[in-house]
Amino acid sequence: MSHIPGIDVIDFVLLTIYPVATLFVIEMIFRVTKFKNWIKLASQAVISVGFGITYLTLISAHWLTALVLFALAAALFYQARLSKLKPGKSVY
Repeated sequence: MSHIPGIDVIDFVLLTIYPVATLFVIEMIFRVTKFKNWIKLASQAVISVGFGITYLTLISAHWLTALVLFALAAALFYQARLSKLKPGKSVY
C-alpha cells in the first residue's frame, strides 16, 4: 500500500524508472552513432519535458517528479546550448 492514493509502490518505482531508462537508451544510441553532443542533450531535454508533462496531466500524484524532470530539462537545454557554442569545452 502506498501513501499516494491509486498508485501502488511497484507502480511508483516503475514510473520513476521509465524516464531514467529512456535517457540511458538515448545516451547509448548517441554514443554508438557519434552524433554531436548538443543534439543528444537537446533530445534528452525534450524527453524530460515530455515525461514531465505526462506526469502532470495523466498522473496527478507525480507533480514533484514532474518538477524535477523540468529542472533536469532546463539543465540539459543549457548544456546543449553550451555544447553547440563551444564544442571543445563540453564534458558531455
